[in-house]
Amino acid sequence: MADALAEAAIAEIQSGMMVGLGTGRAASRGILALHNRVRDEGLDVRVVATSHATETQARALALKLVDFHSVERVDYLFDGADEVDPDLRMIKGRGGAMVRERLVAVAADRRIYMVGEEKLVDHLGQRSTLPVAIHYFGLASIRKHLSDCGFNGVVRRTMTNEHFLTDQGNLVIDVSLPQGFDPAEAAAQLDSIPGVVDHGLFLTEADEVVVEMKDGRIERMARQE
Repeated sequence: MADALAEAAIAEIQSGMMVGLGTGRAASRGILALHNRVRDEGLDVRVVATSHATETQARALALKLVDFHSVERVDYLFDGADEVDPDLRMIKGRGGAMVRERLVAVAADRRIYMVGEEKLVDHLGQRSTLPVAIHYFGLASIRKHLSDCGFNGVVRRTMTNEHFLTDQGNLVIDVSLPQGFDPAEAAAQLDSIPGVVDHGLFLTEADEVVVEMKDGRIERMARQE
């Protein structure tokens, strides 16, 4: 069965490209659609993964996986998002992969994000908390710094009540965003706190967002220059 959202997200990919693979359910759909094009069209691409989970899926589908540490630039990235506002600012990180997702996004020439209509919000923080990746070593002091800046949250835990760790071994604090906060100001504050490795505010990364509407239609939101 065709997956219109996934096919729309990967439609621009051409042979010879280095492609960044996002993390999460939406990205997983795109990876499968890319595999189908490789199989059916003989598409010749190399890929880099933004998480161990994505790497595992890429290997299982026999995609040509390259270690990102040796890659200077990426031609095309597709990924998902937890929230998207009208200015294409996003919250990401529910899967805990925001550090690698941002690194690959910054290296990419074109960046497409794929979401369901329910992920569209009037303002960031409307339906999601903000994941903040921090060094384990400074947990208590970093949480105090976050709280002093108005960012109160809980340390993410697994189903067995152990600390959730990212692929880099970082903790994640899921922060409730203050009412009426300014995303750019919040990102700058978080970037300035020692021990904060990264966070889920992706404010300028999206060139285009592909949206799966509830009635099955696919709509595109492009960044306004």
